[in-house]
Amino acid sequence: MNQLDALRQWTTVVADTGDFKQLSISKPQDATTNPSLILKAVQKPEYRPLLDETVKKHAGKPLDEVIDRLLVRFGTEILSIIPGRVSTEVDARLSFDTAATVARGERIVALYKAEGIDTEKRLLIKVASTWEGIEAARLLEQKGIRTNLTLLFSFAQAVACGAAGVQLISPFVGRIYDWYKKSAGAKWDEAASAGANDPGVKSVREIFNYYKQQGIKTEVMGASFRNVGQIKALAGCDLLTISPELLAELAASNEPLEHALDAKTAATGDARKVSYDEAGFRFALNEDAMATEKLAEGIRAFAADAVKLEKLMQESGK
Repeated sequence: MNQLDALRQWTTVVADTGDFKQLSISKPQDATTNPSLILKAVQKPEYRPLLDETVKKHAGKPLDEVIDRLLVRFGTEILSIIPGRVSTEVDARLSFDTAATVARGERIVALYKAEGIDTEKRLLIKVASTWEGIEAARLLEQKGIRTNLTLLFSFAQAVACGAAGVQLISPFVGRIYDWYKKSAGAKWDEAASAGANDPGVKSVREIFNYYKQQGIKTEVMGASFRNVGQIKALAGCDLLTISPELLAELAASNEPLEHALDAKTAATGDARKVSYDEAGFRFALNEDAMATEKLAEGIRAFAADAVKLEKLMQESGK
């Protein structure tokens, strides 16, 4: 049994890509996308026609709507290959606007429904884990729209998402690792900070254990991996979303894989329940320099890629 098959014994494997033609190789259960992945995909010759066709078909409609239609086009292609769910992201520029995020999420759902997709079972609306985003997710969940809270770097964000009853959270392992490595500079010890000692791995493990101890139903999906060591250290997490390159690396290895996280064992802990109102959440996030910086950086990067995608569409329509 290779490591990818071994991982599947305990964890739902998710492909982190907009390149849906690779999905038949790795055979994931679910798939996630984001603006950066879609932008990367449409710059490849095999995917550019999807952008051109979408722009032509919906000429004259607002640009934000055409982008959503492109995201849904990719999502429906992905759903024709995988058996599970796809995550489609709301424009990151709406990360601090609850009402606009809800409206955009509802429109994406409507577009998928128009394609005959059972959105309650097969779609997750992806939203940034700001206070406003989490509140939007709470409202969407109340409407029966399942959500995936992304750009999650802190325990406080995870606690607020659990309280909001979101379907799934995506803590970013690799970006947490990046921050601590950069912060340490020459003092960084890669060997001492690998595997279970990786700061990103430790963050996800703390969230996973807390959710299981408190009986929180929100699914934990580790994301943003830099190496297979991080993935192996989280074997047993509810889900892990992994790039095609790292999926291939796992599939190529027949070394034993240990069961690192176990929900039943985690549930026996006695962690104190934590809760936040808005002021408490904002202060807790502010106290976490890594989370504050990486959340802001992530939103900026996704927003910048959304702008690049718009420019490609405008050029296509000329």
